[in-house]
Formats: sequence, C-alpha cells, structure tokens
Amino acid sequence: MERTPVSADLALQQWHAYVAALEANGWSTVPVGAAPDCPDSAFVEDTMVVFRDVAVLARPGADERKPEVPAAAEAVQALGYRTVAIEAPGTLDGGDVLKVGSTIYVGLGGRTNADGIAQLAAAFEPLGATVVTVPITKVLHLKSAVTALPDGTVIGWEPVVDDVSVFPTFLAMPEESGSHVVILDERTLLISDDCPQSAALLEARGYRLVKVDISEYIKLEGCVTCLSVRLRDAPSTRT
Repeated sequence: MERTPVSADLALQQWHAYVAALEANGWSTVPVGAAPDCPDSAFVEDTMVVFRDVAVLARPGADERKPEVPAAAEAVQALGYRTVAIEAPGTLDGGDVLKVGSTIYVGLGGRTNADGIAQLAAAFEPLGATVVTVPITKVLHLKSAVTALPDGTVIGWEPVVDDVSVFPTFLAMPEESGSHVVILDERTLLISDDCPQSAALLEARGYRLVKVDISEYIKLEGCVTCLSVRLRDAPSTRT
C-alpha cells in the first residue's frame, strides 16, 4: 500500500482511546513494556497466540520484529500461562492466526511458514484444537483479510481472500475495515469507525458496535485486532 505520514501524537491518543474502549466494556488491560526501538511493537497481537492455558510465543517473519517478543512473553507468563516458543526455522506472526472455537486457521504466506504452523499445531492440537492452513497471497497477514463473529461466521474483504471456500460460513463485507472486528462479548463487537456500511450490516444482525478511530494504524496496515491480545481464559485473571 502507498505510505502516508503517521502522526505519533495522534496514534498515541488513539491507542489510549482503544484501551479505554476495552475497559469500558468489561475488560481489564495489562500493558506490555514499551519498545521504543521497535516501531511495529504497538501491534502486540503478532507476538503470541493463546489457546486455553498455553501461549505460543511467535518468531516473527520480519527479523526487526523479533525483539518485541520477550516483553510480551513476560506479561503473559505473569498471568500464569504456560509458554511454548516457536523455534527456527519456523516463523509465526500472531496476526496470521484466526481462532473460531476450537478451529485455528493459520495463514501461510510472507510472515508465517509451514514449519511455524507445524509447531503451533504440535502445541495446540493436544489441547483439542484443529489447525487449518490457509494459503494467503494478497495480504500481509490472514487477519488483514478475515476475522470472525461470535456465531462463528467468518467475515472478510473478499477481494483479498484467496479462497472463501476454506471457511464453512463466509460473509463478504462491503468495506475493507468492516472485515476486522474484535469480539468483546457475544453481542458486542469493537470495530473501526470508518466503515458505515459494514457497521449497518452488523447492527442489522443484532450486534452492538463499539467504534474506535484507528486511522494512524490503518496507515501502517494495522486493524482493530492488532493492538491487543485478548485472553478470555487466563489462569490467574481475565483480561
């Protein structure tokens, strides 16, 4: 995508508003230590994937992002999770992983390789997960193209989805940002505020929407899922 200048001050304001939106809807938040030498570190979702009481620590496909992982690991370990690290030659970015119940879709593309997917499966399948590989060629991460609703419907921006038949139920969204939601509870979704047609479609399906401005992160190919790791079954707390 064409790059445009990012306002660091506005990005920080938007981050605070994002955190406030989570907390206003019943979530507690745990900040990961700042990493001023890692400009992509705001996208903390890429540092790990969590299923039940296990956190698989990523090994980012971009070398410059590898220093982001230790601080995120400390934060999730402090909550009581067991951790498993992806080892070389495997690579895995958390943004390539979409969990729908016990099915875990993993994008195979530029940032996550087959060895990383195999290691993720080895960690999670004994816990009852089914790992499904999804080839991606049109986006940086799988969740740049698709996320899922609480009822399991996968939603996406169809022009960048390689094969919609991978998903048992797929709903095409009318705007790219509308394909990215964070599930806050069974009836509440966090969504970017720049996709009014998608918002109307989701509200018509009975969902309550919490809208946030993340314009500065969208400039960096980010979306609402990227800025947090949602932990619904933390051993010591819920966050």
